[in-house]
Amino acid sequence: MQADLAHPPRDATRDRAWIFGLLIAPSAVTANGLIQGGVLGYLLSVQHISSGTQSHLIGLLSLPTSLYFLWSPITDFFVRRRTWLLAGGLLAAVFMVVAFQQPHLSSFAALSLMLISVCCSQLVVSSCGGMMGALHSQQTRRIAGSIYQAGSTGFGALAAWVLIYLSSRVSQSMLGWVAGALIGVPTLAAFAAPRQGQLAVESFQATMGRVWGEFKTTFLHWRALPYIACMTFPMASGAAVGLLPGVARQYGVDGDHVAWINGLLGGVMMAAGSAAMSLLKTRMQVPLLYMTVALVNCACAAVLWLGPASPGTYYSGVLLYLFTVGSCYAMFTAVVLEFLGDSGKSGSGRYSIINSLGNIPVLYMLQVDGWGADRWGGRGLAAAEAVVGGAGALLLLIYFLYRGRARAPSVEVQLGG
Repeated sequence: MQADLAHPPRDATRDRAWIFGLLIAPSAVTANGLIQGGVLGYLLSVQHISSGTQSHLIGLLSLPTSLYFLWSPITDFFVRRRTWLLAGGLLAAVFMVVAFQQPHLSSFAALSLMLISVCCSQLVVSSCGGMMGALHSQQTRRIAGSIYQAGSTGFGALAAWVLIYLSSRVSQSMLGWVAGALIGVPTLAAFAAPRQGQLAVESFQATMGRVWGEFKTTFLHWRALPYIACMTFPMASGAAVGLLPGVARQYGVDGDHVAWINGLLGGVMMAAGSAAMSLLKTRMQVPLLYMTVALVNCACAAVLWLGPASPGTYYSGVLLYLFTVGSCYAMFTAVVLEFLGDSGKSGSGRYSIINSLGNIPVLYMLQVDGWGADRWGGRGLAAAEAVVGGAGALLLLIYFLYRGRARAPSVEVQLGG
């Protein structure tokens, strides 16, 4: 059993914080690019699958991003986390290649293989989380976390752009091999992951007792409820990101332009939105700022709802929406970290649970947005995103304004491996 570091190496410069931008790439390409980044939605629309069905299928394949806390603790056992990362990334690549060899991406076989691929890719997320928790200084962890988020956004956007751009130029089978390469090649960066040092082993009973104590402190407390609401309410989910390519034709936008707007340029806008939040100087408490940014995001979605069905509306609405989605993701992470508090012994496990809660709105907003698209087309999709998300953000904004400063439970700090 893999446990905490008994004596971490003194040379923290070997942590190589920059490598986490590459380590997260297999998961970023699989989940953020292929599934939730619009690639699958666009490919299904080409195969004449309706927006409502697309939302159901994308929602199904997005389930592992909410449930991965069920199997993520395995990355703490048996072998080192970078070995789990390598196995998870390579398996995700293999299953995705085989899925694209099926005649129809909406078939049971193709969907099953893609679902397994996404499940494997979540081992990358949990492994990265555990390794970042083992870094030797708070500054290094902050740098690693920032680069990790940049890699997640960047590789997801790059994959979306490449795959949508190539979709009209190569066969579906060849597109699968390209997807597999985008997932598998960056996985080899695991060989350059920071060393975890010598591992100390303690009894299973002692470990579980300490972990249970920290879980109670974090979750089984009244102060946890407002943070859980922030994780599970419908605002700032970004669910429309994966569905917008499917309605692009209704605004007169073709596949090549979708590849740029929803792919590479869209990823740059999301990264810029995240960076903008890091530059913001304010004394406003984090949940209040999160709700405020979420309302701005809903206003940007309303551009696609209320504007004319033209390419200009699509370009401006999507880019504004993606920029504010990036801002919302940055603020969401800030709320998650405030909820988590000190890492303690079980920081990776508790982070996985909190982060998974944040994916629940993505799943049900996919269904809400898809329903709106089926009834009223692209405008209906944007209207559902703006109205439902805005209502959730406004309710929580009023709550936090009325309640005053939120205070999360804290856990005693312990270095985890």
